[in-house]
Amino acid sequence: MSFGRLSLVLAVLVFLGLLIFLRPKKTDVPAGAPPTAAAAKSAPGAVSGTGGTAPSGPGAGAGKGPAMPAVPVTALVLHTQKLDNSITSTGNIMANEEVEIRSEVQGKIVRIAFKEGARVKKGDLLVKIDDAELQARSLQAQARRKLAEDNEYRMRMQLKIEAVSQKDYEQSLSEFNLAKGESQLLKAQLDKTELRAPFGGVVGLKQVSEGAFVGPNTLITSLQEIDPVKVEFAVPGKYAGWIKPGQIVAFTIQGSETRHQGKVYAVDPRIDPGSRTLKLRALSPNADGRILPGSFANVDVPLQTLDAALLVPTEALSADARGAKVFLFKAGKAEPRPVQAGLRTDSLVQITSGLAAGDTVITSGVVQIRPGSAVTLSRVD
Repeated sequence: MSFGRLSLVLAVLVFLGLLIFLRPKKTDVPAGAPPTAAAAKSAPGAVSGTGGTAPSGPGAGAGKGPAMPAVPVTALVLHTQKLDNSITSTGNIMANEEVEIRSEVQGKIVRIAFKEGARVKKGDLLVKIDDAELQARSLQAQARRKLAEDNEYRMRMQLKIEAVSQKDYEQSLSEFNLAKGESQLLKAQLDKTELRAPFGGVVGLKQVSEGAFVGPNTLITSLQEIDPVKVEFAVPGKYAGWIKPGQIVAFTIQGSETRHQGKVYAVDPRIDPGSRTLKLRALSPNADGRILPGSFANVDVPLQTLDAALLVPTEALSADARGAKVFLFKAGKAEPRPVQAGLRTDSLVQITSGLAAGDTVITSGVVQIRPGSAVTLSRVD
């Protein structure tokens, strides 16, 4: 072996010896012996401090987390109260009586005796139709009647002494009866030339003027009795047994917040098979004439009155797979309570079971709390 190769081998051996000499020696610790202070310091996850013991397990050394803050809520102390069970319907205002004024005979209008929109009494003259021709025919009929009447009287007297036959008398009697019937017919036609109010009310706008030729198909005006007015409305058929004649209803008309009252006077004897509703009519006083026929009405129909009902706001009620529930305030905690809901109004729900008077029901923040959540009351009603 050459001198160069020998030098290289010696250098490698020296380097390996240095590595072995500089390697840290292991400290053998008997099984069960406590670790030294240096070992404790160098151990992963070690906790410094005299007598401290390193926690073990996930999250060791983190400590217990802070408690969740209480949720501010409002609550309501329940008490019994009166509840009017009612439904809302829509209806129409109608005149108590209404008629279109038309002439039964043809002729020219010679006089209009009413003012548009004025009140009239029953029997007041509204329109006069030209009756000159009928008057002339009536005079002729009266003359024939008088002649036939005189002839019948003479024949009757002669029949008593058997101066004429029974047949001759019966012929004269027949002529008298015909003349009398003709006279009465013309009188009836003359009466039809005077159009009079069939009942008291308010006259509408006139559709013709004096001098116009009218007939049965010509609308002259209308007449309406608007004190009282009728309120016609309908309710679902399932409430048919709840509403009877004499029941009071309240209503408002479109464009006004004034509430009016009416008394049901008629109930349709059948439920409409198409809409499944029951039609009713009520009468309402209208002395000032402010309720106009044809108006749209919102009708409140009371069904029953409960004197001791438990009511909670709609927002206090929640539901899950088991049904409806509310949260009660119990010693700073939210306690769920299953309930049964009954009647409903715009903002309240009747509770028929599950609650009692004196319970404190949480009314706000319901979606933020869970059973057992800590809550604090910001307001109690």
